[in-house]
Amino acid sequence: MSKTILITGASSGLGAEMARQFAAKGYDLALCARRTEKLDALKAEILAADPARRVELRALDVTNDDQVFEVFRAFQADFGTVEKIIINAGLGKGAPLGTGRYDANRETAMTNFVAALCQSEAAMEIFRAQNAGHFVMISSMSAVRGMPKALTTYAATKAGVAHLAEGLRAELYGKPIKVTVLYPGYIASEMNEQVDQSTPLMATTEKGVRSMVSAIERQVGSAAVPGLPWAPLGVVMKHAPMPLFKRLI
Repeated sequence: MSKTILITGASSGLGAEMARQFAAKGYDLALCARRTEKLDALKAEILAADPARRVELRALDVTNDDQVFEVFRAFQADFGTVEKIIINAGLGKGAPLGTGRYDANRETAMTNFVAALCQSEAAMEIFRAQNAGHFVMISSMSAVRGMPKALTTYAATKAGVAHLAEGLRAELYGKPIKVTVLYPGYIASEMNEQVDQSTPLMATTEKGVRSMVSAIERQVGSAAVPGLPWAPLGVVMKHAPMPLFKRLI
């Protein structure tokens, strides 16, 4: 199968850096996001580094169901086959429940879970027709356990998409379609701008995404990324008694 990868939410942050790193590894790219001017700049950057790469772009609002199916099918028509699809688009908005910001929590829930469900449907339509492919869901370390305050809805959506992908992995285990769920910790990006950038837990975008790309290429079932400190820290987060958990977060 050709080395072709489709990435949603590719205009900035983790999505854009994944595009750069996969292009450097010889992948052709199908990139989509709402901000097409950023996609244009990213394409120019990638082609300047390697003119032999093929980069196709499309505008996509992942909350528009019809557009999701239209864009995914168009990319499949462009390339013939799509080897990997990374469901990466998401929002980091949120507020404590009951504080008058249902609008922000609903927008996060619709973008991070319902839109991810739609992207999953569109991706699996392609992979089932091909009887091959690699489905990648970007979750979050916040999915490990319910999180407080502004993260409550976000964490719930990331737990939801992780279980969506794990359900697919159980269904498709041993078959030609592979499934990977990634749980990124703090990686510098637009979504993490509200987090203290000096925290020792914050990985640079390049380093953090390098660990993501490595896990994807190895077709792991699931992984906390970067593995250190997040794999052991995830165990502590999940099982710590509530008083300790409250202190950790």
